[in-house]
Order: sequence, then structure tokens, then C-alpha cells
Amino acid sequence: MYSHESLIRVRYAETDAMGVVHHSSYIVWFELARTDWLEARGYSYAEFEATGYYLVVTEIGARYLRPARYGHDVIVRATLTEPRSRGLRYDYEVRHGGTQEVLITGFSRHILTDHQGNIRKFPAYMWETLQGPKET
Repeated sequence: MYSHESLIRVRYAETDAMGVVHHSSYIVWFELARTDWLEARGYSYAEFEATGYYLVVTEIGARYLRPARYGHDVIVRATLTEPRSRGLRYDYEVRHGGTQEVLITGFSRHILTDHQGNIRKFPAYMWETLQGPKET
């Protein structure tokens, strides 16, 4: 549906003793790509939260196909695949920056809450941002 790609150079701190990216790093990369996705639409998470809302992660998953390694460039694509009135689903694909081989696929589901934790519908201005025409 709506995608954005983020380039990441694998840092030493993200790897294990064998130079392979630790599984927890992929979740952080998903968040980075999701944040970049929103910023590509002209809206930051800080602005989003300042309006009184949070996007809370309710489910997350990853499928590991090939390892990413220290020093590699990887491309993380975030795609909004299921916009709903109270929540979203993003799908992710991590590719090797050189060969374009898919290394990891994943997803995350989110609900919109206010600062008190109550589930809310997206206000019209947020919905327009999510549905926006920008595509990268």
C-alpha cells in the first residue's frame, strides 16, 4: 500500500560474537523504518504524541531467512498494509543492501490510544496523514 525504505549500516553493537545481527535488533530496525515512514508523510512521532495520542504495539513478529552481518548495509522497507479506524498493521522487509536478497520479513500491529490508555479512533487529520499521497 504505502511504503518507505530506510538504509541502515549494521553496527557492531547490534551483533553477537559471530558478527551476526542479534534478533532483537530487527525489532529496533522495524521501529526506525516505521518512524521514517511517518516522517516521509510530513509528521513525526513527537508531533503525533504531542496531540495526545500513542500508537501502542499490540503484536509483532519476524521470520528470519538469512543473517545480516556486521558492516553490511541493509534496507528496511516499512509498508502500511492494514489501516483501520483504531489501529494499523505494518509489514517489513529487510534486504541486503548489495545483493537485495531478502533477509527478514516481519509485521507489527498497533492501536491508537490517548494518554490515559483508552483506545481511540484516528482523528480526521491523522487519518489523512496515514492515507497521504506521498510515496517513496
